[in-house]
Amino acid sequence: MESLTIRLHPADNVLVAVRDLAEGTGLPGSAVVCRNTIPAGHKVAVLDVAAGAPVRKYNQVIGFATRPIAAGEHVHVHNLGIGESFDRDYAFAAEARTTEFVPASERATFQGIVRPDGRVATRNYIGVLTSVNCSATAARLVADQFRGNALAAWPNIDGVVALTHGYGCGMVTEGEAMDTLRRTMAGYARHPNFAGVVIIGLGCEMNQIDRLVEVEGLVPGETLRTLNIQSSGGTNATVRDAVRAIEAMLPRANAVSRTTLPASHLVLALQCGGSDGYSGITANPALGYAVDLLVRNGGTAVLSESPEIYGAEPLLTRRAVSREVGEKLIERVRWWENYTLQTGGEMNNNPSPGNKAGGLTTILEKSLGAVAKGGTTNLVDVVRYAERITGPGLVFMDTPGYDPVSATGQIAGGANILCFTTGRGSVFGAKPTPSLKLATNTPLYQRMLGDMDLNCGPIATADATVAEVGAAIFALILQTASGQPSKSEELDFGSEEFTPWQIGAVM
Repeated sequence: MESLTIRLHPADNVLVAVRDLAEGTGLPGSAVVCRNTIPAGHKVAVLDVAAGAPVRKYNQVIGFATRPIAAGEHVHVHNLGIGESFDRDYAFAAEARTTEFVPASERATFQGIVRPDGRVATRNYIGVLTSVNCSATAARLVADQFRGNALAAWPNIDGVVALTHGYGCGMVTEGEAMDTLRRTMAGYARHPNFAGVVIIGLGCEMNQIDRLVEVEGLVPGETLRTLNIQSSGGTNATVRDAVRAIEAMLPRANAVSRTTLPASHLVLALQCGGSDGYSGITANPALGYAVDLLVRNGGTAVLSESPEIYGAEPLLTRRAVSREVGEKLIERVRWWENYTLQTGGEMNNNPSPGNKAGGLTTILEKSLGAVAKGGTTNLVDVVRYAERITGPGLVFMDTPGYDPVSATGQIAGGANILCFTTGRGSVFGAKPTPSLKLATNTPLYQRMLGDMDLNCGPIATADATVAEVGAAIFALILQTASGQPSKSEELDFGSEEFTPWQIGAVM
């Protein structure tokens, strides 16, 4: 008989519907009957739950009943809330364990590009960055000159990409907001997937290029050029100068070849967007399994989206390699609590309408599923937005939950491959880093074949295990890092998704 529900832990008082369950449907293994329609991916109570009592999924508290819930009843936003607070035992480093690394001679490999300074790339782009919104059009005009067959003579170059943003002025010249923007831009300028970079500014903006170069220790030269529209003689003159600068970079950028390298050179960014009730059951734990494989092979993974680990942070602090690392994470959580309070928000406003339509109810439930992307490996460090990621192991980067902003920080930190799980069908790419889309359910995968790289849905129907799908994800990561295009790359996603985190007031 086809399974109707998933029970994630014997102590859970809810089940997850594998498909739409009509009113009156009996729940397998119990005498409980559905009291109303339960959409696929949503929760149904398998026990009576008193008002104020915890609701458990994954054997974790995902919220508290806002009224009595009868067995067989749909459990969702109408009867489940986050509550005022609940105790969290951080148990710093209590579950950290020694990582069993694969011997160096036996590690998984991929075909990567080694830069002259030893950095390892998975792609070979030339970038056009902007210091301010005012230079965005000029940057796009420059990149447009290299579309079509313009790079036919340079087959080893993946493209010239303009990464623009609406920031850089209307802000103070020093402080956290400017530090974050400069750190982000410098991270992209240094990214191994860029063979060369041109930075274009207007000239009078708050984010002065000369100050950016000085503070971040950038070194202009053959592979890094800077231009200002006002001092160059206007937009047309700036575009001509930038095109000439890139043309001079082309021979050197093209003179690369891929070579066999160990997976220890990979820095994997972990993202989830358009999450649903299956995210924490299929794609996220399968990606977590792939993370464990990567770390055992000496690689690094970076988990982010601070508002989307809220309530699940004890699962990370317990795996921290030290109390100091765990406390760095909690300091960031406290910062976010204060930040949302100042702006009139709350941490539980994170689940989107799409998340809720897919079966997620509270931020606690969403966070527990999101943290599964990090696998079971130790948490070795916590870094701020766009700071350099160092491993091996699992690193947490403090970012917003908004996917483009979060991924921008991860790439600035050095991520050279990205995996993005989705249950609702997010479309996403992030140049210069290739992005893989992992579907949480089979109907989504079949509906969006042109966007999804791998289907994790068979886990929900017991047609595949988490380990089997996780191994397939790891293999796909290696293939993509070796140059195989992802679906988002085939669609040319990635230019519009560059979104630095804008902190503070717009002046």
